[in-house]
Amino acid sequence: MMNRRVFSRTLSAAVLASRGFAARRLNVHIGHTGLTWIPLGGPPPSPRPAIDPMVDPQYVQAAVRDLAGLGFYGIELFGNQIEAMEAHGGLGVLLEKYKLPLISAYCGANLSEPAQRKDSIAKTLAWAKLLKKYNGKVVVVGPNGVRRSTYDFKAHKEDIVTTLNELGQAVTDMGLTAALHQHTGTCVESREETYAVMEAVDTRVMKFGPDIGQLQKGGSDPVQVVKDFLPLVQHMHLKDYAGGANYLGYCPLGQGKVDIPAILSMMEGRQTAGLVMVELDSPPPQPVPAIETAKIAKAYLEKQGVAFRS
Repeated sequence: MMNRRVFSRTLSAAVLASRGFAARRLNVHIGHTGLTWIPLGGPPPSPRPAIDPMVDPQYVQAAVRDLAGLGFYGIELFGNQIEAMEAHGGLGVLLEKYKLPLISAYCGANLSEPAQRKDSIAKTLAWAKLLKKYNGKVVVVGPNGVRRSTYDFKAHKEDIVTTLNELGQAVTDMGLTAALHQHTGTCVESREETYAVMEAVDTRVMKFGPDIGQLQKGGSDPVQVVKDFLPLVQHMHLKDYAGGANYLGYCPLGQGKVDIPAILSMMEGRQTAGLVMVELDSPPPQPVPAIETAKIAKAYLEKQGVAFRS
């Protein structure tokens, strides 16, 4: 098990000041999730699309094409996107065409309800098998949504930890890495819940894949959280938060409140199972197309000393 306080004392020097940070080249490989390409959220379009955008292959194809062209090191897709692509010849042809590695799959799992544990784990493992089929490495475990106004974390903590341990062991036995992704509106949202779970799970089989923008939105200091659990951070969603009307309050990198340079400094040179993945939520209408926000992120990261594939 990991004691965050022990590591916190030894890692304080890893956080560098933002000023002058871009003077050196960083050894950090950056990927991007495919979320920004999917028109999710907002009022339902009229007429409704013939295919649910979450499983529509056109959005997977656009994300892979655009991210490969921009030189990102890999992509993360939702587990059900990868599954849906099987009916269209599978993901492999697309990844090979654009020479873009699949790194991870975001897999929603019910952690808090023991009656759903068996089925939820089975569903996640089915996605994990597809991830492995296409040489992916990380199963990003997304907690189930709850009614936060009446949710009692203490009453569900034991079930959450039990499910994470069972799921993590099964994923590890497959040769993959499982990483918990704390998420707003779910059974693991707040700083206190994140710390309580990560200090209770079996960290030999369940790692941490924080979303730093969601930490910021929830009132946490993402730099401190990442520092406290850095040895467990095997994957990350690199997201900025401004609190505006667009993108659920999130924003392109460098336009919000998150201390991105400090986060990058901690990830400098670290060998992880996954990647630091740029992400931006996609509720319509989007002020600019997904590829433009990815270009903004790339330009910002290059100023911080991050290099991309040619």
